[in-house]
Amino acid sequence: MRFMVIRKADAETEAEAGPAPDADLVEAMMKYNAELIAAGVMLAGDGLQPSSKGARVKFRNGTPTVTDGPFTEAKELIAGYSIFNVASKQEAIEWLKKWPTLDGHGNVELELRQLYELEDLGAGEGIEHHARLREQLAAR
Repeated sequence: MRFMVIRKADAETEAEAGPAPDADLVEAMMKYNAELIAAGVMLAGDGLQPSSKGARVKFRNGTPTVTDGPFTEAKELIAGYSIFNVASKQEAIEWLKKWPTLDGHGNVELELRQLYELEDLGAGEGIEHHARLREQLAAR
């Protein structure tokens, strides 16, 4: 089962010219990620730059409207993500409980969401097409 771990943004992660992450935090996150990778759990993960460097594209009746960041509701924003491959939701939660407490000075919100697998969507030409696209991505 694959899960996306969403690290919610906060004032520090949204700071445009905020301080660089503390060396101890960087070391703790590197150790945590290395443990996840060694266990075969972590498939991908990255931090995101502040929303001030991003944009939103909203469609109304098929017409796009682009709004540049920053976005005001930091609690609704994402600071980073990881993709886990585990046997169960509970296993993913156990890994999240090991998240380095230095992050966010011990005040971090993580959201866990299961990804759809192709077999969850049933058979059909569209599913076969997506399977081929996944194969192409894996070959890169």
